[in-house]
Amino acid sequence: MSRVVFALFFCLATAPLLAGVKDSDCLDCHADSSFARTNSAGKSFSLFVDYAKFKLSAHRTNSCVSCHADVTAKHPDDNRLVSQVNCASCHERQTASFNASAHGLAQKAGHKEAAVCKDCHDSHEIIANNSPTSPIYFARQAATCGACHDREAREWATSVHGKAVAAGSHDAPTCTGCHYEHQIRSLKNAGSMTISADVCSRCHSSERINARYNLPSDRVKTFFESYHGLAGQLGSTVAANCASCHGWHKILPSADTNSTINAAHLVETCGRCHPGTGKNFALGKIHVAADGQGMGADWGSRVNRLVRQIYLLLIFFTIGGMALHNGIAFLKKTAARLRATARPVLRMSAAQRSQHFILAASFIVLAVTGFALRFPDSWLAHALGSHESFRRWLHRVAGVAMIGVGAYHLIYIFATRDGRQLVRDLFPVKKDLADLWLAVGWLAGFQKHRPKIGRFGYAEKLEYWAVVWGTVIMGVTGLMIWLKVDVTQFLPRWAVEVATTIHYYEAVLASLAIVVWHFYHVMFDPDVYPINTACIDGKISEKFQQHEHPLECKSSKNCQANSKEG
Repeated sequence: MSRVVFALFFCLATAPLLAGVKDSDCLDCHADSSFARTNSAGKSFSLFVDYAKFKLSAHRTNSCVSCHADVTAKHPDDNRLVSQVNCASCHERQTASFNASAHGLAQKAGHKEAAVCKDCHDSHEIIANNSPTSPIYFARQAATCGACHDREAREWATSVHGKAVAAGSHDAPTCTGCHYEHQIRSLKNAGSMTISADVCSRCHSSERINARYNLPSDRVKTFFESYHGLAGQLGSTVAANCASCHGWHKILPSADTNSTINAAHLVETCGRCHPGTGKNFALGKIHVAADGQGMGADWGSRVNRLVRQIYLLLIFFTIGGMALHNGIAFLKKTAARLRATARPVLRMSAAQRSQHFILAASFIVLAVTGFALRFPDSWLAHALGSHESFRRWLHRVAGVAMIGVGAYHLIYIFATRDGRQLVRDLFPVKKDLADLWLAVGWLAGFQKHRPKIGRFGYAEKLEYWAVVWGTVIMGVTGLMIWLKVDVTQFLPRWAVEVATTIHYYEAVLASLAIVVWHFYHVMFDPDVYPINTACIDGKISEKFQQHEHPLECKSSKNCQANSKEG
């Protein structure tokens, strides 16, 4: 609104001065083809305007003073030089990009020879860029830029890109294809990844371009998997990029004897970074996929491929056999130790164990499929087959299972005596805060003894109510995301977006809590390693009961009272 008010004020304020300035007045002088001036450097420049061509340009609806706003009816008698046109008055966004470009920064640094708008677009004969007569038409860009960058333009014209443009290809990169349009970038000091990732990959990772022009589809992928690509991604400033081997403007196919990657020039090309390079070193292949694809048909590639296959089989059978051996040994030794240890105390009933199993299984599936959906390019997604529909429905089935076991748990705690007793024992009381304070003191070394707890302490209670909270939050937000079309019938769309945010971060919180807190208490705690057997058959030893839950033993007067399931 402020811009509109300013424009109206400017028009009203300057109307008396501009009222008498017509295009015909300007053409009294500027229609003369011989009209010229000499600047302070002694260079003559034309002030001729071909009005016929101007009326065919993109600015044909403009008058002279639309751009030359400082011209008044007193011109030229006032002997004032006309200021350079401010294109930003109409093209603000493009001008802002130009000001940040190599040309704009050079102008600011005082290099007046650096290109400005009219050097590329012309001044009075500005034509749309899709017109073959425009200086920025794709087939004429090299000639336009070549007015200042002659060598680069000539090299590009002989390259595969230049020849493709000359043949009429609109897909082949021109000057702006690599250096951008208004925010022209200088790539002389660009980092390895800037050239490879931001410039070359824009075309060479395109399935459409690769398929249309019969180009290898894996060149970008295999480069980033190579030493050079990996080093660049890890921050190396000296690792070779695409241009280091293929060149910048004069990019030629390897079959061309003038190409930097032709067999006759490979030693020289590799030697730029690897002094002392010999012929054998230069025969190494760069674009080889991590899975061995692209090795070629020569003897070296055949041997390399065979060795790779032998090692893959060796790794599979050797490590697989070791894992099978140790897995079976682990299970047998664990089972033997459990049989040798008396475990008469019932910690979890069959109903509680079944609920725990379904909850644990559904949570693991939800976490795996959820993060695979959130990060479709991750190894987790690929491990599930990279099929979005399969991951989505598996996630939903697991979600329904979790909601279902949550609903069953509600029935269990209200309808059964064990359920009601479970909630009473898990309900937070003042003693839990005192136990937590004592536990902190014991962990810090200020207390000699840790707190004595009953059936459940602050650790179990914290987990239980966190699960209740998480199940409700994840269930509600998950259903909102699943049924977003129905939900938006009575709620704004942003409510679904907020639910998505809550769902994701609650999942992160819950997953980390399970790994850091729950897994420690039931698996990694030295007192229960490798696992607390209560979740398997519900039983623990009397010694463990006395150690972990002494107050429960004291209240029941017999730690074996619950050794029989009822």
